[in-house]
Amino acid sequence: MATIALFVSLFLLIALSVPIGIAIGLSTLITAIFFTDGIPLMTLTQKVFTSLDSFPIMAIPFFMMAGILMGKGGVSKRLLDFASSLVGFIVGGLAMVTVLTCMFFAAISGSGPATVAAIGSFMIPAMDKERYGRGFAAALTASAGAIGVIIPPSIPLVLYGVVGSVSIGSLFLAGIIPGLMIGFSLMIASYFIIRKKVKKYSESIIDQTITVEETSATIEQMNMKRIDFKHVLKTSYEAKWALLTPIIILGGIYGGVFTPTESAAIAIVYGLIVGKFIHKELSWRDIYDSALETIQVTGATLYMIGLSIAFAYVLNIEQIPQQVADLILGFSSNIYVILFLIILFLLVVGAFLDTIAAIVILTPILLPIVTQVGIDPVHFGVILVTALAIGFITPPVGVNLFVASAIGNISIEKIAVAAIPFFLVMLLVLFILSYVPFFSTFLPGLTN
Repeated sequence: MATIALFVSLFLLIALSVPIGIAIGLSTLITAIFFTDGIPLMTLTQKVFTSLDSFPIMAIPFFMMAGILMGKGGVSKRLLDFASSLVGFIVGGLAMVTVLTCMFFAAISGSGPATVAAIGSFMIPAMDKERYGRGFAAALTASAGAIGVIIPPSIPLVLYGVVGSVSIGSLFLAGIIPGLMIGFSLMIASYFIIRKKVKKYSESIIDQTITVEETSATIEQMNMKRIDFKHVLKTSYEAKWALLTPIIILGGIYGGVFTPTESAAIAIVYGLIVGKFIHKELSWRDIYDSALETIQVTGATLYMIGLSIAFAYVLNIEQIPQQVADLILGFSSNIYVILFLIILFLLVVGAFLDTIAAIVILTPILLPIVTQVGIDPVHFGVILVTALAIGFITPPVGVNLFVASAIGNISIEKIAVAAIPFFLVMLLVLFILSYVPFFSTFLPGLTN
């Protein structure tokens, strides 16, 4: 009865447009008071606060602020210029630049929405100006922004490591290859979409649906040029401080110099030095605004984490994880079938629940199941975060869609439709990652 009350009240409150964090807290409170025996409210309150008294969780606000500072300090523009010099000569070069820059910025910010905001503010207007289509531009940026939570440092991977007692360093290593796979897959999809668009424009000369001048201009903008190696060297030199960021963060972690949390604090100091004293584009006002934005986002994030952990505590008291495990294992003992069912479940959850809340709630439920059937916890962390990352571009809660919509001044419905090809590509990569553990476990295995 408690299980039913917990989930029915949660989804009912969400359906009534109650903010997810508050809905989680209220459903936990209702269930504890009316449908359980022996869960003191004082215990729940203590769970909320003691769960936040965690050294690894401090990495979350630190990585947030580091990403914001670097975005304001000129890092984004230099990464864009460098990416443009590498792939801007290919058909649909701006689309390639967008994805590649999101991959670079993902290695700094650790956040999907932050990546969309930082890169989209430059690239969505640029792609729209070059006649890529505003819907395509916004959809691609929203999709590529999801890489921000897969390539390390990743805030969701930090949270999964804290909740599941899994090595955060191993999770960071495990996210590198999957993030690159998703990024390159989106680039390939963009290439074929733009190539088809170029062909359509070419054929329209004969149909006289657009003028010869318009078609020639569009093909010139989208057609192939030659790579300029001198320009590549110049932009790489200008972006050297940005490109050093992931090397310092990850190199320090795996070299044993500092922990992931300490690396996040160092990233803030590094971002301040680069933005203020090297690029000289970070004003004192920008630093103040960055701190204020970090406080606001951190406040919303941490209260959700605390309430979600109280929710997970009630789940464990009522032995709900074990019940779910028995249900799934009773349905099938085949590891591939179980994995398929879990992935489908995560895709649905990702469309309705915030990623942070979903990780805190689902990790205690699903991790015992997958470890019981022999799935590596690090590998499952990548599956979990990647599946939930796809939720960034699936309505109704797709956060990246909202950010891209605000930047591109286009409806979420149009972006969601334009994002369908990218959704399918990311889904394909998710299943490959899930059924071929090598991509997630190879790098962590080298350190072990």
